Amino acid sequence: MSFWRKITRTSAPGVVILIRLVVGAVFLSEGIQKFLFPADLGVGRFTKIGIPSPEIMAPFVGVVEIVCGALMLIGLLTRLAAIPLIIDMLVAISTTKIPILLKSGFWAMAHEARVDYAMLLGALFLLMVGAGAWSIDARLSLSAVPRDG
Repeated sequence: MSFWRKITRTSAPGVVILIRLVVGAVFLSEGIQKFLFPADLGVGRFTKIGIPSPEIMAPFVGVVEIVCGALMLIGLLTRLAAIPLIIDMLVAISTTKIPILLKSGFWAMAHEARVDYAMLLGALFLLMVGAGAWSIDARLSLSAVPRDG
């Protein structure tokens, strides 16, 4: 099986579009906001939480969230797009939610981590099942199948 076919194939039902829409929209929105509100959500926030080279990393993460979020929304290269978003969420949880856990306890952390947790699990789900029947990936996967005749 070709690499292209492996990353675009999906046997998931069309209803997976609901997960793609929520995950894609949240990441796209968050990426855009890193540029619209840099002091609160971009470079300023990255500086506050101790991310190295925040003036480089905040725009980089913003672009990753915009591009991968958009790919999720349209269902193109969904599995590949999920990988950087999973890494994004693991870093977000480790840098912002673990300190809350250590300082304020489990319930405070659970409250603050709800969106991060949902986005992490949503991206993991899409990595495992693919984009679903209603996606560009499904169309590309079908066109990659050799035809008889």
